[in-house]
Amino acid sequence: MGNCCCLCSSSNQKPTHDPTPRAVSRADLSSGPAGNATFGDENFSGNSWYSLVSTNVTTWTFQLSSSFTTIWGKNAVEPSRVEEDFGNEIINTNSNLRAFTLAQLKAATYNFRPDMVVGRGGFGKVYRGWMKEKVPSKGIRKTAIAIKKLSLTSMQGYQEWMAEITFLGRLSHPNLVKLLGYCKEDDQFLLVYEFMKNGSLNYRLFGKGSVQPLAWEIRLKVAMESARALAYLHTSEKPVIYRDFKSSNVLLDESFTAKIADFGLAFGEVAADESHFTSRVTGSLGYSDPLYIATGHLTVKSDVYSFGVVLLELLTGLQSVDNKRPRDERMLVDWVKPYLSSRKKLKGIMDHRLDGRYPFKQASSIAHLAIRCIQPGSKLRPSMTEVAETLEQINSSGARPAEPKTLSNSQYESSGDQF
Repeated sequence: MGNCCCLCSSSNQKPTHDPTPRAVSRADLSSGPAGNATFGDENFSGNSWYSLVSTNVTTWTFQLSSSFTTIWGKNAVEPSRVEEDFGNEIINTNSNLRAFTLAQLKAATYNFRPDMVVGRGGFGKVYRGWMKEKVPSKGIRKTAIAIKKLSLTSMQGYQEWMAEITFLGRLSHPNLVKLLGYCKEDDQFLLVYEFMKNGSLNYRLFGKGSVQPLAWEIRLKVAMESARALAYLHTSEKPVIYRDFKSSNVLLDESFTAKIADFGLAFGEVAADESHFTSRVTGSLGYSDPLYIATGHLTVKSDVYSFGVVLLELLTGLQSVDNKRPRDERMLVDWVKPYLSSRKKLKGIMDHRLDGRYPFKQASSIAHLAIRCIQPGSKLRPSMTEVAETLEQINSSGARPAEPKTLSNSQYESSGDQF
């Protein structure tokens, strides 16, 4: 049974926005080994791509087909059925995953140079790298990739390394991270992903400094695309419970297309007729389903709860947990829940950086959807398919953002909004 941190909410004080919210690292709610920590929650640079252990790409997905012939003078293993005995585990996937050599990945990262690190977490470090590919009639082209390198001291790394390969080796969806390949050599375990230019949703919502606030249209787009990904996982031939959905596990490409990354804690092979599974409680504080924490019973509705928390983050611009806030305001769900059903109160908790530039009808509809997602009883929560459909309907409502307040040129230029 995991430890549950319960902080009482206060209905007397409206949420306030900390201009520089403190990042919250991943918390394993179980009494076992530390859970899979996300990369970049605390050390994420502005042009960093990867705030997580695994990453996904977006419409900017670059395909590795037969045109990819050489990397730094050596041939990568051609796509094929991969079967390699790694200790007691066997990688066995009918996918296009490639077996990279350690030399290739060293070359891609300039021997894992420190300034190539774009994120870190419980698994280890994530590096930005450059892959060379031959393009017919165009010669050599360099493409950015992300390389996750297992820390030799990681308690969680190997099993989650295998989980990433197991799930991302067989799953394919426009809003899931694309795993390009792996490397196991000289006791080194690495994974190679497409590079996500705009980093994580977590960084874009809560990053410090010159990070531009996300426009309403992008927030709604991210919500829709993330919902589609979870709905796909829950309804695939072999359903998967993601188990650790949070804003730092949603990555954004150059077009701000959202993709879910980090399958280290995912639970697969779920039978459609199974109501729940009992498992070791693990996940992230502030996002994990309280019912799962209390009982150890994991269901697809546990993902729905976590999704509801992220909806609240998108609405408020506040993190699910922030120890810098007053004690009765640290847990976002408990704190803002009383404000979600009232139009007047909802306006008071909306992200002030939006400056009123959002269709309030859409915001109200999303708030009501969030309420349904975070219901205490799992049977009261909608399915992710219903959530995705509801968000599509909200998006197609055609409501336009409110006009911005009148600002002087200097005020407008410093407001930080990009559209």
